[in-house]
Amino acid sequence: MPAHKDALGTPQSLLILGGTSEIALATARRLITRRARTVWLAGRPSPELERAAEHLRSLGADTRTVAFDALDPESHETALGKVFAEGDIDLVLLAFGMLGNQATDERDPVAAARVAGTNYTGAVSAGLVCAGALQAQGHGSLVVLSSVAGERARRSDFIYGSSKAGLDAFAQGLGDALYGTGVHVMVVRPASVRGHAPTAAIGVTGTEGPAATTPEAVATAIELGLRRQSEVVWVPGALRVVMAAVRHLPRAVFRRLHL
Repeated sequence: MPAHKDALGTPQSLLILGGTSEIALATARRLITRRARTVWLAGRPSPELERAAEHLRSLGADTRTVAFDALDPESHETALGKVFAEGDIDLVLLAFGMLGNQATDERDPVAAARVAGTNYTGAVSAGLVCAGALQAQGHGSLVVLSSVAGERARRSDFIYGSSKAGLDAFAQGLGDALYGTGVHVMVVRPASVRGHAPTAAIGVTGTEGPAATTPEAVATAIELGLRRQSEVVWVPGALRVVMAAVRHLPRAVFRRLHL
């Protein structure tokens, strides 16, 4: 089937995994203003998911919901297969994630495993299902919301950060595997998101430092990255240089920073 992108390359059909993510909804709003017409919101059935769908409908998009649980990989192929059976999808935005609570999760291995299972295992399963469907249709983009926290796990959030590191590596490898197939994979690494609850969106690190960003800024960067066919996008862009320096700090020095 032919691609549904318009003459400017704007996606016309979207599938959002994590349908209540503020970053994802900001991206959907931005693309709807650029003439995106069909949006699927995948997530656990809830009033919040229905409110998100109604909001996007009010903007003129044909918005539907599909039950999706990141922690139930056995259901992913069936649940997401229903979406692709309805027609081609131009853009899949993998936006679900869980910050957890570092202090309590260190004392509760089951809770820690839930964070890892959501952020990594669930994303691997859903990402592979969607990648296979995009490859079968011959076109499309898979955008994976990673986090700056995955560049180097900090003492204050190493459970979350390590799961983001795994997700980031997986997404990069998947992009290499799909190179030349017509499917584009883009990794987005936002800083903390200003003014929102820690679990509202992937990319939140739990603090609001000088590099903090907003859902709207991340959405703008995603749209620009799609137009450029970027493979990695940092938000804000200056983080690329900052994190390159942080990544190469000697461990003894990094430990003394008490991050």
